[in-house]
Amino acid sequence: MAKTKRTYVCSSCGGTSLKWEGKCPHCNAWNTLDEVVQTAADAHRFAPLAGASPVQALSEIEARELPRQPTGINEFDRVLGGGLVPGAVVLIGGDPGIGKSTLLLQTLASLSRSVPVLYVTGEESAEQVALRARRLELETGKVNLLAEIRLDAIMTILTQARPKVAVIDSIQTLYCAELSAAPGSVSQVRECAAQLTRLAKQTGTTLVLIGHVTKEGALAGPRVLEHIVDSVLYFEGDTHSAFRLVRAFKNRFGAVNELGVFAMTDKGLKGVSNPSALFLSSHNEAVAGACIMATQEGSRPLLVEIQALVDTTHIASPRRLSVGLESTRLAMLLAVLHRHAGVATHDQDVFVNAVGGVKITEPAADLPVLLAVLSSLRNQPLPDGLVVFGEVGLAGEIRPAPRGQERLREAAKLGFGKALIPRANAPRQPIEGLEIWAVDRIDEAISRLREG
Repeated sequence: MAKTKRTYVCSSCGGTSLKWEGKCPHCNAWNTLDEVVQTAADAHRFAPLAGASPVQALSEIEARELPRQPTGINEFDRVLGGGLVPGAVVLIGGDPGIGKSTLLLQTLASLSRSVPVLYVTGEESAEQVALRARRLELETGKVNLLAEIRLDAIMTILTQARPKVAVIDSIQTLYCAELSAAPGSVSQVRECAAQLTRLAKQTGTTLVLIGHVTKEGALAGPRVLEHIVDSVLYFEGDTHSAFRLVRAFKNRFGAVNELGVFAMTDKGLKGVSNPSALFLSSHNEAVAGACIMATQEGSRPLLVEIQALVDTTHIASPRRLSVGLESTRLAMLLAVLHRHAGVATHDQDVFVNAVGGVKITEPAADLPVLLAVLSSLRNQPLPDGLVVFGEVGLAGEIRPAPRGQERLREAAKLGFGKALIPRANAPRQPIEGLEIWAVDRIDEAISRLREG
């Protein structure tokens, strides 16, 4: 008879304790310890991904680059780094109803024309998945479906059928019979993900795991879930909007921060070939407080409109609010604007927004934010056809941004005629149709706008 052991696992951080306590000793959260009855661990649960091997010189090991499997959806391939890698484990998360299951069902329908695929659903019945496929008008004649939440049954099917690509919808619904915890708990998610990852590495099956997110936007379950997989993708964007953004936060086989843009239609998600048009507002006339920024998302340059609204405050502490940009950086930039350019906003409410629901994390948005704030404060529109990028330091200097040439070429391709950029990003060869305004400091940039 297998020996049993009782432990207490925190549902918040995943820490274990030998006795029950009111407060978790690891994360200090209250009333989060749940009792878990464990049997003696089987050897196969912790089997290594590869057999034991002697010590080898790294230079003597043959490095083979496995061919990628294109999904048939260009924007999804861009985020993945060119396609699916055999034996890779991809984790994709997002808000409910944003289109995770729809995108992966479309992907399997496209892949089924060339390779065997399997769709494992634990949240919906087989009839519900069939209805979605019929609504999307997908060719699912070669798509195999399994409605199961038992981990041992799923691993048996994966071992016998040997599909090239398998989708698990979702990882929070699976449970391992060796653990007494409920499906979706920290211990169950950690155990199921670890065993599925081990199986994927041994068989060469590409696994795509769907994960739910918490109300804070992070993936539900233990943090180790993001550590053991090869790629982590997140859905971004407003569920009330027709556009969806898929961003790669981790990718062992490609670039991180790569962005894929999709449009939600009645026939599913369609890739957007020119995403810059989504993030640019169409104004009949020039408006104050709007500045066009050239940003870089992975390997793709994008043009995004930054909007600012500056209004007289009626409270003791002026409000500083930003949507799609770092809110903590806004107060610092306003202080730099006051100290080095003489523009005071201590009696003004400042609101900043990135159009289209895109999230901009790079510091190259500093200069466009300040120019949009200045334009709204003075109620003077910026010059027509102007594109801006550059990082602003605390000393008032404007620092260069990476891959500036690609940003400028993208702006010229879309018809912009002027570019206000850091001097270090000035191109050696002129770009046709684009006038370059290179500056070193924030006061010089404001003076250049006043002249031009």
